[in-house]
Amino acid sequence: MGSEATGFKIAVVGATGNVGREILDILAERAFPVSEVVPLASRRSLGQEVSFGDRTLVTKDLATYDFSDTDIVLMSAGGDVAREWAPKIGAQGAVVIDNSSAWRYDADVPLIVPEVNADAAAGFSKRNIIANPNCSTAQLVVALKPLHDAATIKRVVVATYQSVSGAGKEAMDELFSQTRAVFTTGEAKAEKFTKRIAFNVIPHIDVFMEDGYTKEEWKVMAETKKILDPAIKLTCTAVRVPVFIAHSEAVNVEFERPITADEARDILRQAPGILVVDKRENGGYITPHEAAGEDPTYVSRIREDATVENGLSFWVVADNLRKGAALNAVQIAEVLVNRKLISPRKAAA
Repeated sequence: MGSEATGFKIAVVGATGNVGREILDILAERAFPVSEVVPLASRRSLGQEVSFGDRTLVTKDLATYDFSDTDIVLMSAGGDVAREWAPKIGAQGAVVIDNSSAWRYDADVPLIVPEVNADAAAGFSKRNIIANPNCSTAQLVVALKPLHDAATIKRVVVATYQSVSGAGKEAMDELFSQTRAVFTTGEAKAEKFTKRIAFNVIPHIDVFMEDGYTKEEWKVMAETKKILDPAIKLTCTAVRVPVFIAHSEAVNVEFERPITADEARDILRQAPGILVVDKRENGGYITPHEAAGEDPTYVSRIREDATVENGLSFWVVADNLRKGAALNAVQIAEVLVNRKLISPRKAAA
């Protein structure tokens, strides 16, 4: 796609984490036009090796790195790092695409899911920051957008079934060690989660808020409004389930205009980023196990809800490390490049 001259210099902050490694894989897989890729991490992970395509890269120190000739910084290092570093990096002229929740609600920072609101990416220049949404929001709005365009959504009720990888590597280790403990009559210790996650579900993700919702539930509500339409009413129950990778969602939608399940199926089949797998038979739907490692947002179980006027229910599944995080971030970078919103600084120098 790009020769050395036309490539972009990319830095990946948080390169040793779950999402950082996934970003490096996806940049290579999609043949993103890079001239150079630099993995950055905190001092703690300094010198660790990560792979990019068939190459091995050694992480450098975020704190001492000079971003003056970097074009795009893909950041996946948590909210505190993003709050401190995104403005500093943006001030040096690089565009930061941040995975944390730090900048999502800032009016000057676009919150982007490319299949839904790519046009809003042009607003990045106010701060040189673009926010990636919460993993649960990303797959939800990909499915809602084409239906909203067709029949206008009034209200959404969503229950999430979120995998432990959304809480990081230690959370995945905890599910593994607790599962093993259950079978070997060891003690299933809960450290990362508030209760045992093995063979259990926990209706609690992130901190509790004044109104009884958790921060995770609030994020889904606030971000859907910002990305899709502030007029949509949405309520969410976010649940952690003992699955390693991929989030699922049971979604119930009330529309302003009539829309049948068949119409919805046809609309979703033609929509970008979606695969409809919806046979009304044993196994005729997608589970997180099949979605892990895949790019699309899958929609299954599309049916009419007769308890409200113009109601539909469906099931949405996507890999939270890919569409929910790394893939979406790389797709945002592709929007910047393909729409010529940025050009390589080295070439201009």
